[in-house]
Order: sequence, then structure tokens, then C-alpha cells
Amino acid sequence: MTKAVGIVGVGVLLLCLGGCAAGSTDAHIAAAGGVLPQFFLGLWHGVIAPITLIAELINWLAPGVLPWRPHFFETGLGAAYDLGFFLTVTGGPHIYLYGWRRRRA
Repeated sequence: MTKAVGIVGVGVLLLCLGGCAAGSTDAHIAAAGGVLPQFFLGLWHGVIAPITLIAELINWLAPGVLPWRPHFFETGLGAAYDLGFFLTVTGGPHIYLYGWRRRRA
């Protein structure tokens, strides 16, 4: 029973994170606030990039399964968004690996 609850919980979490993915109208509304919201939106999209990539692959392999069309990267939002996305995507794996090595030592 506990394993099933865990699987359902992970599924719900993935759907919630996927709902914040690039390409949604909410992302465009959030980015309309200026440079700082664009930067933080880029950071957020960088954090959820692995989940968005999985959602995009699901959408590519089985179109129509997901209720939205996620995108890996939002286009046309400006340099602040690009900087936030780039910092998270390039810095994220380093942070994870560094933290993993430090815990093992």
C-alpha cells in the first residue's frame, strides 16, 4: 500500500511541475512583469528541465496523452530568461555531483 501511495505521489508531483513548464500561457503572463521575473522564470525552467524533457518525449512518442504541450525552453523572453535558464542548466549538475561526492567522502 505504501509503495502505491509513493508512486501516485511522484506522479502527482511530476504533473504539478510539468504544469509550470515553458510554453504555457502562465509563463508568458509571468514573464511580462519585467527583467527580474524573466530571470527567475528562466531559473525555474532550468530546474524543471529534466521533467520537461521527459514530458516532451512522452508527447512526441504518444501525442495527446498529456493535456498540455510542454516545451523545453521558452523563446522570445529576452536575455534575462536565457541567463537564468543557462545558469541553472549548466550549474545544476555540478551542484548535484559536488554534493554527492561530498556526502560519500
